[in-house]
Amino acid sequence: MSAITTEASLYQTLGLARELEKQNNNELQLEDFLNLMVTELTHQDPFKPMDNSELASQISQFATVSGIDELNDSFSGLSSSLVSDQSLQAANLVGRQVLVPLNGGYLGSGGTIDGVIGLDHPASDVKVSVYNATGVLMREINLGTQPKGEVNFSWDGMMDSGDFAPPGRYQLIAQAEIDGDSVAPYLLTEARVNSVSIGAPGQGLALNLHGLGSISFNDVAEIR
Repeated sequence: MSAITTEASLYQTLGLARELEKQNNNELQLEDFLNLMVTELTHQDPFKPMDNSELASQISQFATVSGIDELNDSFSGLSSSLVSDQSLQAANLVGRQVLVPLNGGYLGSGGTIDGVIGLDHPASDVKVSVYNATGVLMREINLGTQPKGEVNFSWDGMMDSGDFAPPGRYQLIAQAEIDGDSVAPYLLTEARVNSVSIGAPGQGLALNLHGLGSISFNDVAEIR
């Protein structure tokens, strides 16, 4: 492994591009700071000279602040690059189906609500209950006994009455019995991505889902 012999090679090794040649004339550089220090030392009171430890402290503080500013600029550029890459990835999801951790799904005209429930252990009496916006039970999807792992489910909109439910958003609740105890497995809903929104700094990207609002890009569990 070759030694890092210069400050520039250190930044390149870290993957942080930095233009050492382009300096802002309005900023105080280390060379300027040292010139000022030499001038101050030249004209200081010989009977009250600057303490050596104070001089070393000032130089150290300046170098530290200067280095932090330069690193912040480099990391800012790296962050912008990562956001751009993530934006391109998210844009490719428009029109695709994704699995997201929502306790609801959107039923389109003639469509279905599909999803996955996760079981940490083998379970019996596994089911998914579908409710409308007012909390009325529309359908209970019985999945019986299932092994450990993920279980797919699908609702075609048919209610327990035999009629079909109107298009819209419906609440989904998963239940199961493990060793005699009633548990609530995690549930992922399949949804179509309509568009992507870039939030304010620090908020990241959001996927706008058909009929279900928005969700963080980082919350996507699977792309289908």
